[in-house]
Amino acid sequence: MQFGEKVEGYNIRVLNEREIRAAAGILFLIMLISLMLILLKQDFLLIKYVITAFFIDFIIRVLIHPKFSPTLILGRLVVSGQVPEYVGAAQKKFAWTIGLVLSGLMFLLLVILNSYSIITGVTCFICLGFLFFETAFGICVGCLFYRLFYKTEVELCAGEMCKQNEKHAIQKVSWGQILTLCSFFLVIVVAIVFMNSNFRVPPKNLLEIMRFTKEKRLNAATNSSILVSRFDNIF
Repeated sequence: MQFGEKVEGYNIRVLNEREIRAAAGILFLIMLISLMLILLKQDFLLIKYVITAFFIDFIIRVLIHPKFSPTLILGRLVVSGQVPEYVGAAQKKFAWTIGLVLSGLMFLLLVILNSYSIITGVTCFICLGFLFFETAFGICVGCLFYRLFYKTEVELCAGEMCKQNEKHAIQKVSWGQILTLCSFFLVIVVAIVFMNSNFRVPPKNLLEIMRFTKEKRLNAATNSSILVSRFDNIF
């Protein structure tokens, strides 16, 4: 079975970039939650399930066929109403082979050997970074490495990154935009310096705040009535 799909009008085998990004987003979210559990609660249970599923998913993608990958099937269901964006299958296979190696290493160290080390931590964060760039920016980092290893021309990259096209007017950044960006970060820094103590105050229950405000208004109204009554008695 050949890797990728044959689509009319394309002379190479392709994959749908939209469902790939959707699948990357699903994996990114689940892996991020599992890593947060480790950092906050030292709970490794979810990450072991996630790595096992991650490894199996990439085995299916690379060694069998992407159309049978569970996460890509989920991605296809999510974006089925969108027009496909076709990308070359060859560079995706290379990128997913890197993912297979990384997930296999994590599976060996964390699931089979039941160990943790700087190696597993760095590998997890590398995978998380790859997934984030794919789902957030549409940048396939593994595909960029493909261009370094294979000197042949790469066809159908996401966003036409393979071609050195001149930027459109809408893609160019003006000095005004750069100034706005710098001002935004400056405001954040000022907020950290002057508002840090206020922001550190734990939030209160909204219902309790509303109840307290209501009682405060009732007490104010009662006090006003008492003052009016005393004033009337005087006169």
